[in-house]
Amino acid sequence: MIVKLPFKIRPISNVLGALYIMIGILMLFCLPFSFYFRAGDHMPIIYSSVITISAGVLFSLIKRDESTVIEKREGYLIVGVGWFTMVLFSMLPFLLSGVIPNVLEAFFETVSGMTTTGATILEDIESVPAGILFWRSMTQWIGGMGIIVLTVALFPLLGIGGIELFVAEAPGPTSDKLHPRIKETAKRLWLIYVGLTGLLFFLLWAEGMSVYDALNHAFTTMATGGFSTKNDSIAHFSSPVIQYTIVLFMILAGTNYTVIYYGLRGKFKQVWASEEFRGYLLVLALATIIIGITIWNVTDNSVELAIREALFQVVSLVTTTGYITADYTSWGFGMTMFCFILLFCGASAGSTSGGIKIVRHLVFVKNSILEFKRILHPRAMIRIKINGEVVAPRILTHILVFLLVYLALFILGTIILSGLGIDFMTASGAVATSLGNVGPAIGNVGPVHNFAHFPLVVKTFLGFLMLLGRLELFTILILFTPYFWKNN
Repeated sequence: MIVKLPFKIRPISNVLGALYIMIGILMLFCLPFSFYFRAGDHMPIIYSSVITISAGVLFSLIKRDESTVIEKREGYLIVGVGWFTMVLFSMLPFLLSGVIPNVLEAFFETVSGMTTTGATILEDIESVPAGILFWRSMTQWIGGMGIIVLTVALFPLLGIGGIELFVAEAPGPTSDKLHPRIKETAKRLWLIYVGLTGLLFFLLWAEGMSVYDALNHAFTTMATGGFSTKNDSIAHFSSPVIQYTIVLFMILAGTNYTVIYYGLRGKFKQVWASEEFRGYLLVLALATIIIGITIWNVTDNSVELAIREALFQVVSLVTTTGYITADYTSWGFGMTMFCFILLFCGASAGSTSGGIKIVRHLVFVKNSILEFKRILHPRAMIRIKINGEVVAPRILTHILVFLLVYLALFILGTIILSGLGIDFMTASGAVATSLGNVGPAIGNVGPVHNFAHFPLVVKTFLGFLMLLGRLELFTILILFTPYFWKNN
């Protein structure tokens, strides 16, 4: 008896094969740094690349008499399976080099990179060989915009329609497109992404960073990832100019790329017309003022340093980048909890940041306020508007369900970690930062701590939460529903 699957194998194997080949080729970009610094990690990188490319070639050779058009099921399966297996192949350099010899710890570090979370189990980052350390940063840059979107942009010769894949890779409440053709949209996204990365690299190098440090931090800043080449993160670079430059590009990285595109085209009215963009800047400004005044009162810092430290930490947390220049848990319990709340904020939809996203908060707040009006006028048709357009009931339902599921996962995850012996503050912080793809949190995973002390089962669980958060919950959770596997 032949079981008929509810999805087609050929388009899945074609895209996965292309992904693995691309990952394998990108690994080779680490070799110049390995040779230049005489790090001795070139062979593990080469072996990892050969294994990954070989797997990609094998998947590409799978041929079946099927259409190559990607529909919804294929799109979600490619993204879910693609991200998980990309993590598995991407952790090979860590394993083969012996930098992280444990499979589950290598999984944690790699999934943290690919999902741009920035949580780490490495306790001495500066001792990691240069080639492997560069690969660690590159995993965040790859994951930032999503290598699957890159595939849609650069591999149209696969003969696969890209719209379903793009929607699954970049889920969210907005449907703005830079160009009506999905391939052109993906290309424009990546051109902006690469262009801003290159500009940031040049600025950081001109401001005093070495070429190696500037490239690593350009990668992880634009990805809102937060991996650094230094144990002290950005605090290692005491230059205010470098810190302000990184703040600016973190803000850009957390901005909807449609808004950036309009800005580059000189359409500033359309930029300011975005309610989410205005809300995003307002959140950053208010949080910076509140924390800046507190720092100035509780420390001996100058006004400029207080504002700079507040601004940097706020932008880093809201954009889910995770860089640090100060220990916000040392500013008192009130500020610690305030920063904890920022873990649930997120920047803009359509950006490289994680978290819930500002637009979802906007819709929720507007709907909550209008509910009082609906109670007084039960027969009136009162609709929510964002950017002057009515939010469709389907999108409103999607956002409310997303918030409910996000909250449920946070509570459930905190209970599970507490049951595994983790203190409540650390458990809640670890779950919140993993779901939001932020990096630092509170408790024993605060700015001056890392995740090395957790048991392997906790690290594995948090890695799964990172994947859920990076793909905005539904893309992964739908694979575990019976509806997905039915032939109808």
